[in-house]
Amino acid sequence: MDGGWNPTGCSRLVLLLFLNVHIGQVLITHAGSPVTVLGTDCTQISKINPGATSGLHTIKPEGIKKDFKVYCEMRLDGCWTVFQRRTGGAVSFQRNWAAYKAGFGKREADHWLGLWKLWAITKGEKWVLRVELCDFEGGTVYAEYRGFNVGSVKDNFKLSVGDYSGTAGDGIHGTLRESSQNSYGFTTKDRDHDGCTPCIADDIATDNCSLEKGKGGWWYSNCGSASLNGEWHPAGKNPGGGSGLHWHRWKGTSPYSYRATRMMIKPL
Repeated sequence: MDGGWNPTGCSRLVLLLFLNVHIGQVLITHAGSPVTVLGTDCTQISKINPGATSGLHTIKPEGIKKDFKVYCEMRLDGCWTVFQRRTGGAVSFQRNWAAYKAGFGKREADHWLGLWKLWAITKGEKWVLRVELCDFEGGTVYAEYRGFNVGSVKDNFKLSVGDYSGTAGDGIHGTLRESSQNSYGFTTKDRDHDGCTPCIADDIATDNCSLEKGKGGWWYSNCGSASLNGEWHPAGKNPGGGSGLHWHRWKGTSPYSYRATRMMIKPL
């Protein structure tokens, strides 16, 4: 993983256009003047430019005035837009609401793309969310959720996911109905939307799960079974039940903080 992920190229798509392409942009001559066309996500970039490879690309979701850069993972199973990556402790995820809304880190390395950008990409249609986890023993697993999208800021960037498939276990829906993180808003250490009044996290009563789970932002509900934005811990250092990079279903009930994670989306 970073390099630890080993992407493969997307299948090439034939376009009946003569295109001049640069990082997901197309220049099309219209009435003698070139017009720049940007992809709305990584999948559309691959259609505009069939030879596009994994890396930084510029996108402009529909209805958004300003374009921005994302990391695209071009694979045989689709062209994925990465919105979270963790490979170590160099980038702190112990951030406030404003930082999680805007995004932080470097797109080509450890980063959080930003809740506003994630909403801009996913609004109006359903997506597939893919979560990838790496442990310290060389194991890798994944979880996929159909029907993913994120609500607007008025809905506190509420998480919506559908059916689960994969090898990591269903960390988002969790083992108990009351711990499901589906349909909950995003919570940070300074903005609480987890519904706890209070909740019991690691035998401690808390009104804000972020404060008990490493101060990272997440879609908490009753603190829940997943939290991948907590404090990064080295091998063997797993204080508490979910203070680190936590996905309860893979490693069972024992505390375990993962070595690396990645979250990405593609159109359903």
